[in-house]
Amino acid sequence: MQRQGRRDTKPELALRQELHKKGLRYFVDRSPLPELRRRADIVFPRVRVAVYVDGCFWHGCPVHATQPKANGAWWQAKLEHNRERDRDTNERLRAQNWLVLRFWEHDDLVAAADTVQATVIARRGPPL
Repeated sequence: MQRQGRRDTKPELALRQELHKKGLRYFVDRSPLPELRRRADIVFPRVRVAVYVDGCFWHGCPVHATQPKANGAWWQAKLEHNRERDRDTNERLRAQNWLVLRFWEHDDLVAAADTVQATVIARRGPPL
């Protein structure tokens, strides 16, 4: 598990590349709230948008998630805890008027970038 990268996964990099092409600038691997010890993959602090690219295994994708057979009870508890933490993170951020966008690693990341761009523009409001 120590070899598992925490940031800069291929899906994250692909999404960031698309967002950068669209002219969006953002923070990477940053906690949206100072009191929250959980980091978002991409953060737009001025408009309060936090973006997560969730891995199918670690976050329990309903389509691609697998359950390890060795030490199954431990893994089941671990993966369920990850899902609970994701739900708690969403709730805490929403309570602070943040918008949380979550994408699966297998999602079309060009379409995801379009969604992020539209959301950021909408939250910025009309130009002055």
